[in-house]
Amino acid sequence: MKFLDLAKVYIRSGGGGGGCVSFRREKFIEFGGPDGGDGGNGGSVYAVAVDGLNTLIDFRYQQHFFAKSGQPGMGSQRTGKTGDDIILKVPVGTEIIDEDEETVIADLTVVGQRVLLAQGGNGGWGNLRFKSSTNRAPARANPGQDGVERTIWLRLKLIADAGLVGLPNAGKSTFLAAVSNARPKIADYPFTTLVPNLGVVGVDEQEFVMADIPGLIEGASEGRGLGTQFLAHVERCKVLLHLVDGTSSTITKDFRTIVTELEAYAEELGDKQRVVALNKCDALDKKTISDRRRALEKASGGPVHVISGVAGMGLQEVLRDLLARIHGEAEVEETGPWQP
Repeated sequence: MKFLDLAKVYIRSGGGGGGCVSFRREKFIEFGGPDGGDGGNGGSVYAVAVDGLNTLIDFRYQQHFFAKSGQPGMGSQRTGKTGDDIILKVPVGTEIIDEDEETVIADLTVVGQRVLLAQGGNGGWGNLRFKSSTNRAPARANPGQDGVERTIWLRLKLIADAGLVGLPNAGKSTFLAAVSNARPKIADYPFTTLVPNLGVVGVDEQEFVMADIPGLIEGASEGRGLGTQFLAHVERCKVLLHLVDGTSSTITKDFRTIVTELEAYAEELGDKQRVVALNKCDALDKKTISDRRRALEKASGGPVHVISGVAGMGLQEVLRDLLARIHGEAEVEETGPWQP
C-alpha cells in the first residue's frame, strides 16, 4: 500500500428540507386546519480515527464528500427524512487542518475519537408550527437551512514510541530490519528510504513501535532534500534514536547537522529525549571506535552506544535504553557491550 501523509479534501454537509404548507381536507371532517410537517435535517460530516490504517491513500482517489440533504416536510404532519451523515475514516495520529493550512481543527490521537467537521442544516418548519389562537390557518413555512461547505487538509503524523533519525545512509533501515519485523528497502545510495517505515520491536518480553524516518540533510527544515515532508512524524515520538555513521570522517559535524535541523523545525524536538549511537562499527578497528566514540560523546554531551545493525552488535543494550526512556525509567548506564 502506498504511503500518503497529506491530503486535501472538500466536504459539504446536507441542507435542511423545506417545511410543508398543507391543510387537512378530509370527507366528513367539518373543521380542517394546517397539517404541514417539518423538513428533515441535513446530514453532517464527521471524521473518526480508526485502527488498522497508517496512510491517507484512500483520499487520493476520492477528495469530495457531500452529505445528503434532508427531505421536505409533507402533509398529514409528516416530517421529512433526515439526510445520511458522512464519516471520514482516518488513521490514528491524523491532524485536521483548515484551508489556511495553519489552523488545527482537531488532532485525532485515540482510536474512536470523533470530530464534527460540518453540521447539517436544520429542516424548515411546516405551517403547523405557526398555528395560533389568532392565526388559525397559516399559509407559511420555513425553508431549510443551507449546509456548510469547506475545504480541509488531512495531515498524518505517525504515532511511534521511538523514532530513528540521522543522515542518509546512516543505517536506519538496516537497524530497523535487524530489531523488528519491518522489511524496509535497504541499498547503498542516499535517500533509499522515501517514506517512513514502522516496526514493532521486542526486548525483554516487552514491545514498542519504532519509526524509520527518511534521511535528513542540512537545510531539511527549510525544505531541502525531503525537507519538512517527514519531520512532522518525529513530533509524536517519545524518544529519538540518533544514528551516526561510524565510517564517516566528520561524525561530529554529522551529529550537529541533524540536531540543528530538528531544532530549526520545532523547538520541542530539540528538547526530546535522545539516545545517540555510533553505527557501522563492525567496519572499524578498536582504536578508531574509541576515538570516534569519545568525540561523539563530547559533541552530544552524553553517553554513546557502539552498535552495528548488520553484525547485531550492541542492539539489545540500545533497545533497553530506549525502552527505559519510553517508560520514564532511569537511563541505562551501560552504553554497549564493547569496551576499548
